This record gives sequence, C-alpha cells and structure tokens, in this order.
Amino acid sequence: MSSDQDEPVQRSGRLGVAWRYGLAALISLFVWGAPVVGAGERETDPVLMWFLIGDPLLGLVSFGLIRWRHRRPVLVAGLLTAFSFVSAASAGPASWIIGSLAARRRWRLVVVIGLLSVTAGVVLERIGIGDDALPLWVSAAFGALVVGILVATGYAMSSQRQLVDSYRDRAVTAEREQVARVAQARAAERTRIAREMHDVLAHRISLVAMNAGTLSYRTDLSDDERAATARSIEDNAQRALSDLRAVLGVLRDPTQPTDGTPERPQPGIDDIAGLVAEEAAGGMRVRLSHRVEDEVPAATGRTAFRIVQEALTNVRKHATGTAVTVDLAGTPDDGLVIVVRNAAPVGPVVRPSLPASGLGLIGLAERAELAGGRISHGEDGTGGYSVRAWIPWTS
Repeated sequence: MSSDQDEPVQRSGRLGVAWRYGLAALISLFVWGAPVVGAGERETDPVLMWFLIGDPLLGLVSFGLIRWRHRRPVLVAGLLTAFSFVSAASAGPASWIIGSLAARRRWRLVVVIGLLSVTAGVVLERIGIGDDALPLWVSAAFGALVVGILVATGYAMSSQRQLVDSYRDRAVTAEREQVARVAQARAAERTRIAREMHDVLAHRISLVAMNAGTLSYRTDLSDDERAATARSIEDNAQRALSDLRAVLGVLRDPTQPTDGTPERPQPGIDDIAGLVAEEAAGGMRVRLSHRVEDEVPAATGRTAFRIVQEALTNVRKHATGTAVTVDLAGTPDDGLVIVVRNAAPVGPVVRPSLPASGLGLIGLAERAELAGGRISHGEDGTGGYSVRAWIPWTS
C-alpha cells in the first residue's frame, strides 16, 4: 500500500522539478536573448563575444549547480549570485535559488542574496551590450520588485506545499485510524459472539455430558433411572439447540428479513428463579435468596442471569454435590450485588470432572466490565468457593 501511495508523490515531485527547470530556462533565454537580438551591428565588440560564448557557458554551469541547492544552499546561492553579475544566462537559476531560499524560510540569507541580486542586475545592465540603459534608481527599483515577487512566490508555494502535505498526512492518519477501528470492532464482535456462545451452550452441554457420564459408569441404575437420565440428556440437548437459535437470532443482522417467527426475549433477573429450579431438579442442592424488590433494567438483569448461570455451571463441573447459595440484593442507589457460593466438598467427587476451558470466568469479567461493574472469585475461609459481582443499577 505504501508503494502505491508513494508513486503519485514521486511523479508529482518529478513534474515539479521539470516545470521549474523549464521556467528557469525561459527566464534565462529572455534575459540573455533580448539584448543579443538588438546588437547585430557590434559583431567585433568583445562584450558581445562574451555574451555570445562565455555567457551561455556560464549559464549551463548555473543550471548544473542548481541541482545542489538543497545540500549546499549557501554555496550554490553565492555562486549563482556571483555569476549573475556577468552572465545574463544565469538569471533563471539565480531567480530559482531566491525562491528556494524563501520557501525554506532562510530569511537572513534571502536578504543578503536579494540585495546582491538587485546589485547584480544593475551592474549587468551597465556592462551589457544594450544601448538603452535605464536610470540607476529605476534599475534598482525594478530589481527589488523582481526579487520581492520571487520571495513572495517561493513563500506562497512553500505554504501551499505544507498545506497539501498536512492534508495528505491527515488522510493517511485517518485511514490508519479507520483500519484500526475496524479491526478493533471485529475483535470486539468476535469476543462478544464467543462470550454469548460459551454462556449459552456451556450450561446445557455440561448437563448433557454429566448425564451421559452417569449412564457410562453407573451400573446400578434401574430402568426408570436410566430412562430419566436419557430424557434429561434429550431435554437439555433440545434446549441447547433452542438457546443456540436464540443467540443466533440476537447476532443476526437486524436489517435482514426473518421468517416471521418472533425471537425469544433475552433472559433477565426474573429468570434466575427458573434457572435455580432447573438445577435443583437436576440434583443440585441450590438455594436462592432474592432480595431485589425494585424493577431491574433489562441489560443489568441479563448480565446478572449470565453470571449466575456460569457460576452454577462451574459448580457442576468442579464441585459436584456441594450445597450452593445464590444471593441477589441491591437497590437503584447501591447497585446490584450477586453472590454465588458453594460449600467445600465433604468427600471425594464421585462424578467425573468435565474439561475446563477457563473461558467462563474470563467471560464473566468481561461482562461485568462492560456493564461498568466488577467481579471477584476465589476460595473463602471455609474452603468453599464464591463468585461475587457488583453491577451498577443502570449498566
């Protein structure tokens, strides 16, 4: 991309140098040719011979020196100004160097070279081959006017170039920022999708895996118990598919048409009671303490539901058979506090543990942070494990 952007800039730079050389050549040709054309009767005059032979050669040297104006500006300016005292063909490069110095704001050097250039113009006119010399003050005034125009032109072109460069830099910066914003938005969207998929599916799939594990290693189950476990597997698998459709419905582009089926509403704080009841029906010893009387905003309630859901899923994975308490409390002024705690296991865990990804707690921390809250988790003094979260009322 950078090479594609640099190519027009390089082409523009070469074109700028070309037209400057052309303009300098026209100035030199005009200043040198005008008096030469009117001097046809002075064929043996040594001054005329100098203007016909030596002056053009010195002008060619001047055009060669102008290439070094950036690397050796003082030396080049001094030589070109010195040449302009005796060479009309050097007028183009001498004018160019004045504009170049003004473009780079080298004002002290501009003043010195400008005064010398005015003097050079007067001297060149006096020793020239023309017969109609202007009054001294007219020549000096005209030279000062020309130098002033060159300085103003160089300064204006430099200002315009800096303005264009600033616009180009702004455009490049804006493009880079846009690319960064797009990449950041894509990363955030991928993270959001991963978080939603994990929160929804981990809960159901863990139930399916544990019930399937029960059928694989429990040989003392009766036919009714086996049938109930199989029904639980089927029921949770179907619910996982249903929850997956709900998540995909949320992630679907709202501008795209749907099949007309209304999407399920997202779970909120009132659905936590059903979640706890479902876990209790599956064999978990869980108790809910709901001390929130005011109506909780939808976004806050959805965050609370996901936190409780993931915490109960972790208990099922890592602390099977322990007693669990879910405590909800809060007010609009104090915010919403969520505490999910399981007691320390009394004996060895009898069910096989499920694979842990470590993404659940990361997702909870991300949810709490996005809601403007905070979350902490770890073992307590009794050997149990607790997850504690605080979420502002309006998240």
